[in-house]
Amino acid sequence: MSSCHHTSETEHKHDCHTSSFDYLLWTCLFIIAVSYVLFLTLGKHIRLESLHHFFMSIYEIMNSMWWGMLAGIFFVGLMKHIPSAKVQMLLGKPGSKGSVLKAALAGVLLDLCSHGILLVGMNLYKKGISLGQLMAFLISSPWNSFSLTFILISLIGLPYTLIFILASMVIAIISGYIFDLLVAKKILPESPYQQDDMGSVDTSFLQILKDNLLSIKSLSRVLIDGIKESSSIMRWLFLGVIISALVRVFISPEQFSQFFGPTALGMLITLVGATIIEVCSEGTTPLAADIVTRAAAPGNGFAFMMTGVSTDYTEILALKETTKSWKIALFLPLVTLPQIIIVGFIINYFS
Repeated sequence: MSSCHHTSETEHKHDCHTSSFDYLLWTCLFIIAVSYVLFLTLGKHIRLESLHHFFMSIYEIMNSMWWGMLAGIFFVGLMKHIPSAKVQMLLGKPGSKGSVLKAALAGVLLDLCSHGILLVGMNLYKKGISLGQLMAFLISSPWNSFSLTFILISLIGLPYTLIFILASMVIAIISGYIFDLLVAKKILPESPYQQDDMGSVDTSFLQILKDNLLSIKSLSRVLIDGIKESSSIMRWLFLGVIISALVRVFISPEQFSQFFGPTALGMLITLVGATIIEVCSEGTTPLAADIVTRAAAPGNGFAFMMTGVSTDYTEILALKETTKSWKIALFLPLVTLPQIIIVGFIINYFS
């Protein structure tokens, strides 16, 4: 009972905090909206090259990620109306055998981009999944979607695509179990949202969908709830868009591809590049494919896609926002980076 009381109290404090005006969210949204509209209306007439490049970058990034964000908001709003017991039934009880594996598989099957999956993952954590399940879900999902899988096959071929998917799944599952172990050993804090007994719910998933999607009123309620629940994460996504646009102004992604060879230095540059180039999964896929083909470094291409997940500042900030712990957020690269580097070198070695 105490844990339940603590959860509601925590959520109440969080709601009180987010009810005040969010300067970061609205400032970033204003900059993005103005930049997008100016590029759309003025385009090539913007004479200052750096400003033109910034506006164009905002335009391109938002065009690539809007659908993922919208889908993420929709799923977050829908999950608000799904009882925690149903989520637990689908992904497994935290700490149970196979729960991390189920979360990793769910991440692969849910066809969203990295920014949409981030919104869904944070909401699942609030629904009571374990930290290990959350990490497995996030690590396996950012580019392992059906749409991007077909794009990858067309860019780098079926064999490398299957290797990338299998390797990322292995890293996601191993990392998930490591995070659950760290929580069990009290090295990382427990989730304030977890409850020992979430009860049972007789309502079927089909009935929940019917209740929330079959009328304009219920669908509007889902979208409004999704926007409200996602606002604390959206501020970091918008900040990531602005930072990424600024990076594009000064550093062209093509400049990175010249140095992404299958060497230790190439791997180091890959890790640094993936960290500072904050784009949606659709944006990283072509560049990673270019590393595989032009730089002849498939392991570096894999590391580029995976490191974007592990060291992504948007994801780290969102984790801190949701878990209320910098320690958890910073353990994401600490746990995953060594695995990514090892797998990347192995792929390069056998290629």
